[in-house]
Amino acid sequence: MSAFVPPEPPAFAAASPRERLARLVTEVLAPANLVIALLLLVGAHSTANWSGAGWGLLAALFCGVVPIGLIALGVRRGALTDKHIRIRRQRVVPMAASLLSVVAGLTLLRVLHAPADVGALVVAMLVGLLSALAVTVWWQISLHNAVAGGTAMILGLAFGPAVLPAAATLPVAVGWSRLVLKAHTPAQVLAGTALGGVCALVFMLLR
Repeated sequence: MSAFVPPEPPAFAAASPRERLARLVTEVLAPANLVIALLLLVGAHSTANWSGAGWGLLAALFCGVVPIGLIALGVRRGALTDKHIRIRRQRVVPMAASLLSVVAGLTLLRVLHAPADVGALVVAMLVGLLSALAVTVWWQISLHNAVAGGTAMILGLAFGPAVLPAAATLPVAVGWSRLVLKAHTPAQVLAGTALGGVCALVFMLLR
């Protein structure tokens, strides 16, 4: 079991310009933000008239908004150190609760006959969350990079290889920010990116 414990990030006012930029990248490209944006994009793209954005919004409620709320509640109650849950042992419960939310969302999407791409994306996210939870029990993999890596891969699969160069900047930028903030080791960043990319292949198989 890993003994890695990330330090508390410096206060924004006391941080160096490099650390401030890293904190900004970490906040803007946080997992929940990427999940919500990706579901909206893929949802809108899944129908000819972009009305599928509504399906993406419904999926985002269960896959992004509810998990954010659960984490915020944990921080407010003092059970979690921060919204990025830098302490590994604190991640298991909110991740398990988020898993239940994703399952509920997937069930509703199936019952309502959501577009295939939206359903396939939620299944891929479910597989990714399950895989990350299994790893998190014994090792502090980068969840930020798992989501960023999966997002980059799915963007390429959904919109074509032309978007891959731009999409690839997501895991690169996120990985850089996590290393600058000492939130993860290089191995944890690379493993997270690889895990996200592999789990994204579920989307390709099911769409």
